[in-house]
Amino acid sequence: MSESDRSAIWVQVTEEELSLEDVATWVTVPACGAVNLFCGTVRDHSEDRPGVVRLEYEAYADQIEPRLTSVAEAAHARWPELGRVALLHRVGTLAVGETSVVVAVSAPHRQEAFAASSWCIDTLKATVPIWKREVWEGGADWGLCSHDLAEATDLAGSP
Repeated sequence: MSESDRSAIWVQVTEEELSLEDVATWVTVPACGAVNLFCGTVRDHSEDRPGVVRLEYEAYADQIEPRLTSVAEAAHARWPELGRVALLHRVGTLAVGETSVVVAVSAPHRQEAFAASSWCIDTLKATVPIWKREVWEGGADWGLCSHDLAEATDLAGSP
């Protein structure tokens, strides 16, 4: 991927609040008529865990941005017509309703934007070492959906 193509990628892991307005503005480019913005938020329940009050995200810091970049690069390879791809994730303690992850994609047409955005969030969850601890009214424990991590390139088959 060329340096100019890398400028079409924004990846970030932060403890700070994610600005949906900033992401939507950045991902919008003149050549693209479609922008898809996906936001994952902290919900008030999990499987067999009603009353969730917060999530505590932890990450393997040295691996996050390289793996997020790999996901974005694989999306560009799979959908060459994409304009920009943004993949941002929070770490730390988040309350119910706060945004934990943002995936934003611009493309010339909506079909590619929807497909790429959906693929990016699914691939991010399968490849990026971020874990969540759920805290609910009856206790606290790690999230129930743990799995081995894959490589984005292993998931980058044809659309």
